[in-house]
Amino acid sequence: MGTLTDFATVGPAYTAHSRAARGRLRHDLVARRLLAELPPDPVRILDAGCGDGEMTLRLAAAGHHVTAADPSTDMLARTARRLTARPELAQRVRLLQVGIDELPIAGEPFDAVCCHGVLMYLADTPGSFTRLAALVRSGGLLSVLTKNRSAIGFREALRGDYPAALHLIEHGADTSIGNLGLATRGDTAGGLDRLAAEHGLTPLNWQGIRVFTDHHDDDWTPDADTYTQALETEWAASTRDPYRHLGRLVHTLARRGPAGVTP
Repeated sequence: MGTLTDFATVGPAYTAHSRAARGRLRHDLVARRLLAELPPDPVRILDAGCGDGEMTLRLAAAGHHVTAADPSTDMLARTARRLTARPELAQRVRLLQVGIDELPIAGEPFDAVCCHGVLMYLADTPGSFTRLAALVRSGGLLSVLTKNRSAIGFREALRGDYPAALHLIEHGADTSIGNLGLATRGDTAGGLDRLAAEHGLTPLNWQGIRVFTDHHDDDWTPDADTYTQALETEWAASTRDPYRHLGRLVHTLARRGPAGVTP
């Protein structure tokens, strides 16, 4: 599986998913955790693989300065259009057309580096992780959201596609078809935490994202009360065993200690 460099063919489907309740749950859960780990004062953040800018805009709205990087011209154009509608955020966002494999290993580091929903499309997690970790300054945060290998087959089973679920489970598959109809590869929380430690970062408590709601289609339209109840239930389960192990996505966070201090 090579690097997915252009989302032009699936951009509309991705945007529709992000706006649907199931996609919003992902963004709400990840943003709540990420903002809780960031300082209240403005910091410099790299959003690597920013997509259509959902997390970029949330971080900028919280007062942070964000470099939104993506290799896709289409996705950056979508982010730019959203910024046009939010002119108060534009001065805090810089757009950069670049993929993870083009990120510099050296250079001025960021207070936080986010890479959400990207590694699942790449063949090489360790190499990508090295580039991301190298851009986290002392005291800074690395936030990685990707497909949870430990839960592959769970969505299929909950949807009643038992033949597909059985095949994935019995074969210990690390890859399955994702929401956009593309083959996506999973990583484990333990594996990502080990990579963080190898690069001098201290892993924080990880989250499982969409434990109870992942089997819904994007036409799931809960009312406001039901959505809030689902969100709070997912939030409670996201950092608790055994629930978090069955989340469709895994959100790992790690912090680099002060200079000269190793984990």
